[in-house]
Amino acid sequence: MVHANDGTHRFFIAEQMGYVWVYLPNGSRVDKPFLNVSKAVLTSPWAGDERGFLGIAMHPDFRHNGKFYVYYSIYAKKAEKIRISEFHLSTDNMNMADHKSERIILEVTEPASNHNGGQILFGIDGYLYIFTGDGGRAGDPFGDFGNAQNKSSLLGKVLRINVTGNDKGPPYRIPPDNPFLREPTARPEVYAYGARNMWRCSVDRGDPVTGKGRGRIICGDVGQNKFEEVDLIQKGGNYGWRAKEGFSCYDKKLCNNASLNDILPIYAYPHSMGKSVTGGYIYRGCQMPNLMGRYIFGDFMSGHLMSLKEDKDGQWQYTELCMGPARDCNFPKLINGYYPYIISFGEDEAGELYFLSTGTPSAAVAAGVMYKIVDPSKRAAPGKCPLNARSVPIKGKLVDFYPRQKLILKTTTESPPTSPASRSLDPTKFSTTTQPHITVTPPTSSSYRKSSTPAYITAAPVPRLATPRKTVTPAPKAEKGATAAKKPVKVTVTSRPMTNRWIQTKGWQSELKDLFTARTRSQSVQIPILLTTGQPSQRRTQSGGKTEPKKSPGIKKTKTKVVKKQRVKVLKKIKHGTVRLVNEENLPDRGRVEIHINGEWGTVCNDRFDSKAALVVCRQLGYPYVLKVARRAEFGEGKGLRILLDEVKCQGRERTLLECQRSKLGEHDCAHDEDIGVVCGMQEKQEDEFKLT
Repeated sequence: MVHANDGTHRFFIAEQMGYVWVYLPNGSRVDKPFLNVSKAVLTSPWAGDERGFLGIAMHPDFRHNGKFYVYYSIYAKKAEKIRISEFHLSTDNMNMADHKSERIILEVTEPASNHNGGQILFGIDGYLYIFTGDGGRAGDPFGDFGNAQNKSSLLGKVLRINVTGNDKGPPYRIPPDNPFLREPTARPEVYAYGARNMWRCSVDRGDPVTGKGRGRIICGDVGQNKFEEVDLIQKGGNYGWRAKEGFSCYDKKLCNNASLNDILPIYAYPHSMGKSVTGGYIYRGCQMPNLMGRYIFGDFMSGHLMSLKEDKDGQWQYTELCMGPARDCNFPKLINGYYPYIISFGEDEAGELYFLSTGTPSAAVAAGVMYKIVDPSKRAAPGKCPLNARSVPIKGKLVDFYPRQKLILKTTTESPPTSPASRSLDPTKFSTTTQPHITVTPPTSSSYRKSSTPAYITAAPVPRLATPRKTVTPAPKAEKGATAAKKPVKVTVTSRPMTNRWIQTKGWQSELKDLFTARTRSQSVQIPILLTTGQPSQRRTQSGGKTEPKKSPGIKKTKTKVVKKQRVKVLKKIKHGTVRLVNEENLPDRGRVEIHINGEWGTVCNDRFDSKAALVVCRQLGYPYVLKVARRAEFGEGKGLRILLDEVKCQGRERTLLECQRSKLGEHDCAHDEDIGVVCGMQEKQEDEFKLT
C-alpha cells in the first residue's frame, strides 16, 4: 500500500497477481484497476510462493509528472528475473495508468524462485531505492562468499539510482555520491550490501516538531534458521549476510574475517517469536499521539505485531502489541481474531498506519484484509487533525466501503469520578470497545532489548483487496409482546494498567457515533428471498384452524399421489494428473506419492525420481519446499494399485508429473518396494551443521 502524496489522500493497494487498485479517503474503491500487468507477472497459486507483483512507488513529483515505478517477477529468455519498470498516469483519467507507457528501467536475473526482495521507494534525496534478495536457496550458496557479499552482483543489495529527468537518454543515471563508484569490481548502483531478503522498508518522516529522524530508512530482513532482524540503512553499509544472521555467526569462516566490518541490526528476535519479519513504519501521524515515534512492524509466520521506540541514548526499546479481545492478550497461546499472515504495512498521506494480512498465503486466493491501526487509550481532539483532500474526478463506478466491525457505545448518566482511586478501580467507565479489541502485553523473553511501557492499540478494517462474497443479512427479530423489556447492551471491557489520570473520551466517541449513524442510515436492509422448486398450493384457513384446498364448482375432488424426488449425489471429477500423499498417520505433508490417471489411482516408481520431481509434487499440493525424497517404499507399499509412472525426470517448473520426461503410462520394470514418497514443507529445511556462536 502506498499513497500518491498529491493532496488527494488516495491510496493504492497492489495484489501479488499484478493488479493495483485505487481507494479514496472514505474507503470506497474505483471499480476498475489502476494497473493490470497480470499477464506479465510470474507467480503461481502455490502457498508461500514469493514471486509476483511485489512493490510500487510514486515519484516525488507524481502530482505533476504522473510517473510511478513497479517491481515484479517475470519469466523471459528461459530465466526468472525481477523487473523494475516506469509507468505514466493516463492523460484522461487520473485513476488509471497508461499501460502502453511501460519503460523497463532494470532487470536482474534470479538463480532461484525465492528470496526475490520486492521493496521499492524514494528517499528524501529524490533517488529511487531498490531492495533485492540474495537470489534464493538456503545459505546464499552462490560463489565463494555468496551474492550478498559480492558487490559485483546486484542481488542481496540496496540499490540507489536516479530516474528524474530520464525522458531523454538512459532510463537511469548513477548518483554521484554512491559509495562504490571508484571500486572497479563493484556495480555503481550498489548503495548497501549484505542483505538476505529485505521485506518491507520505509522512510521516516521525522518528528513533526524537531524533524529528528527525517529521512532514515528502516527495513526488516528475513533470516535463515535462527533470527529475524530490523536494520537502519546506511550509505555503504554491510549488513552481514551470509557471515551473520542477526547478532550471531552463520558462516564461521566469513564471520571471523576481520574485514567484514558489518553493521549490527537495531533489533533481532529468535524464531520462537516468528520466522519471517515484515518491516513497518515509524508512526508520525496526528490521530494517535501515544504512538508518536514508535516503529510498528510484524511477523508473517507468527502474526505477532511488535514495536520499537528509540530512547534518548539511541537504543531501541521493544514492546509487543496485542490485537484482539482481552482473553487473547491475557492468554498469548490463544489465536487472535485478525488474519495471521501479515503481508505488509502501509502509511496514508496523513501519516496514519495500516497493515495488510491474509488468511491464506497464496496469490490466487482472495483472502486479504486491510486493518487501520488505532490507539483507543488516547485520540487527538476532534478538529485537531483536519483532512483537506483535493477532489478526485471519477470515471466509472465506485465500490462503497462498509465497515465489517461495529462500535459499541455504552451510554451512562454518571458523572466522571473525582478521586484517583475511583477512577482506576472502576473499569466500566471506559465506555467503548471495538471488535477486535487490541491491548498490549509485555514481550516474550529476549536478551536483545528491554521492554518499555505497553501501549494500547486497536484496529479498524479497511475494505478487502478483492470483492467479497455476497451475503444476505436477515432483518432483526422483534421482541415478543408489546411490553417486552429490552435487554441491556453488553460491553466488553479490557483491564487496563492502574492510572491516576482520567482519560476524557466523550468527544471522539460522539464523533465516531455520528459517523457510524450516518453510514448506517445510508445502507438498505436486505430481505432474504425464499426460493421454492414448485408453485405452492393456495390454502385458506377455516374457523377451526384447519386448512383445505379451494374448491371449484363442477369439478370432482380426486386424490393426488405425491412422488418425492430422490437426491442424487454428484461426485466431483478428479482432475487428470492429480497427486496425493498417503501415510499411516494421515499427515498432509508427507507420504507415498499416488497419481490419478484415466480414472484410477496408482503409484510412481523411484527410478530417476529426484528432488526436482518432488518439487513438482509438493507445489501441486501447495507446499513451496521439498524436505525429503523417500525411496524404497519408506511410506509403505501401494499394494492393490498399479504402478503408473516410471523413469520420471523433471526440471522443477512443470505443473504436473505428466509434463515431465517419463516412460509410457503403465510401462515399468519396478515392484511396489520401489514406490516413491516425499516430505514437503512450508519453509526450507533447517541446516544443523551451522551452529551459532
